[in-house]
Amino acid sequence: MSSGAAHSALTEEDVMKLLATQAHLGSTNLNFQMQQYVYKRRFDGPNIINVKKTWEKLLLAARAIAAVENPADVVVVSARPYAQRALLKFAAHTGATAIFGRFSPGCLTNQIQKTFKEPRLLVISDPRIDHQAVTEASYVGVPVISFVNTESPLKLIDIGVPCNNKGERSIGLMWWMLAREILILRGKISRQTGFVLDGKEIMPDLYFYRDPTETEKEETGAHAEVTETQEFQQATDIDFTAQGGKVEDWAAETATWTAEGKTDEWASAAPAQSTW
Repeated sequence: MSSGAAHSALTEEDVMKLLATQAHLGSTNLNFQMQQYVYKRRFDGPNIINVKKTWEKLLLAARAIAAVENPADVVVVSARPYAQRALLKFAAHTGATAIFGRFSPGCLTNQIQKTFKEPRLLVISDPRIDHQAVTEASYVGVPVISFVNTESPLKLIDIGVPCNNKGERSIGLMWWMLAREILILRGKISRQTGFVLDGKEIMPDLYFYRDPTETEKEETGAHAEVTETQEFQQATDIDFTAQGGKVEDWAAETATWTAEGKTDEWASAAPAQSTW
């Protein structure tokens, strides 16, 4: 094994990340073109993808993207909601151009549109959902890199990276690993230092999808907790210099409690009752 192959070999840590996010689990259906990437079929139906071949295809895709001189000429597209956050982070870290949400027809072929683009490379998350972008890329001769599942069609796909492209965390991890390999090939980071940019370590969960409603609930709960804590800790000002009422001299002589008062004779006759 050469030094270059050993340097880019699949590490145990990366394998654990792939297994933890279930990036190796395909769907129950299998395309005949994807049989070469399947390790075996699980007893309950899903096909298990060979992670070694996933890693080899990922490196090939990273080399193709890193070979583009201008990073902005690489256009990344995804209509899948789970991949849109990863798409924006990938574009921010690698300098690619992101098109998230609905892909406008004619974006690559109609020059009259304001959103018209002339990319040198197209990267997508799912060839089924992003079929419009794949079709237009074939019209203008733009190569396409795609994350593909076991049931995905490979027609018009130049480089397919086999993985679970339907999971919330698996698709985020694949975009994270692709961005890391691109930056390593460009020389911006190294495997020894890890995925560190501007002194900050970029973790895979930064690329994971987050539900806006759950995020809003967490922020609202945290704000309410902070407000309640501040109200509890707020101290009331007490003016100790204010003068109260007149205080008598405590040392003054008090009345003698031992003095015997005059009592009437209990045996004497009761007074006559007055008549009204």
